[in-house]
Amino acid sequence: MTEPDYDPVAHYDRILAPWHYLLGDELHYGVFAAGDEPLPVATNALTQRMIDAADLAPGLHLLDVGCGSGAPACQLAQQFQLSVLGIATSRMSVQSAQTRAKESGLGDLASFEVRDGTDNQLPSAAFDRVWVLEASHLMRRKDRLLAESARVLRPDGRLVLCDIIRRREIPFAEVKQRRSEFLTLRAAFGDAHMESLENYTALAERCDLTLKQVEDLTALTLPTFARWRSNAAANHAVLVEMMGEAELATFVRASEILEGFWIDGTLGYGLISATRSD
Repeated sequence: MTEPDYDPVAHYDRILAPWHYLLGDELHYGVFAAGDEPLPVATNALTQRMIDAADLAPGLHLLDVGCGSGAPACQLAQQFQLSVLGIATSRMSVQSAQTRAKESGLGDLASFEVRDGTDNQLPSAAFDRVWVLEASHLMRRKDRLLAESARVLRPDGRLVLCDIIRRREIPFAEVKQRRSEFLTLRAAFGDAHMESLENYTALAERCDLTLKQVEDLTALTLPTFARWRSNAAANHAVLVEMMGEAELATFVRASEILEGFWIDGTLGYGLISATRSD
C-alpha cells in the first residue's frame, strides 16, 4: 500500500459533514457509564467530565483549541455565560462554528478564528481556561501545544485536555507488520500521533503546570466504536452520497482496528487537568 500525501486541513474539511452522521453532533468519543447509553448521551457525558475537570464559572474567558464544529464551545458559553474563543486550523470548521454560535444567539459570547494551537499568536495570560478536546493527537508538537496553553493562561488558570492516548510502546517490527492497518487509520482519522498519559503529564509539569486530575477513560470509551458503526449502517445511503462507498468502508474498518487497539491495550483514552502555578 502506497502512503498518500496528507493535508490535515483538507482532510478535516472533507470529513466534517459526514462525521456529524457518524460521530454525532459533538464529534468526539463518548463516556459510557452503563455501556448501553445512546451515543449523544455518552458524548455529552464526556463533555460534562471535561466541564467538571475545568471547574467552570460564569464570566471566565476560555480558549477552545481545536474547536471542531463549535458544539462544546457554544454549550459552555450558554450554560456558564462564559466568553469563549474557539480556534482551529480548518477554515470550514471555524465557519461552521460561527454559524452555530450565530444561530444559537451567542454572538456576544462565542467567537471562532483560524489559528494554530501550537502557535496561536494570542496575548499571554489572556484566558482563565484552556480547553483541548480531541485535538492534541493531530498535533506533532505536543510540547508546543502545552507551552502555548500554559502561556495564554492567567495565574491560577486551568488547562483541561482529553484525547486518545498510547498505552504501550509499539515495536517497529509490529508497526511494519501492521502497516496497512495504520494507513487505514490515517486515511479515516488523519495523521495522528498519540502520547501516553505519562508524557502528557511530564510536558504539563515542564510548562510549570500543576496537575489536578489524571484519568484513564479507556474502558468507559470502548463502546464508542460500535455506536459509530451503527451510525454508519443507519445512515448508509446519505453517507455513500457524501463520501463514497470506499471511504465509508475505510471508516468502518478503521473503527474496528481502533476497537482492537483499545481491547489489546495498545491505545486508549485519557484526561488531564492542570493549573498554572505562577
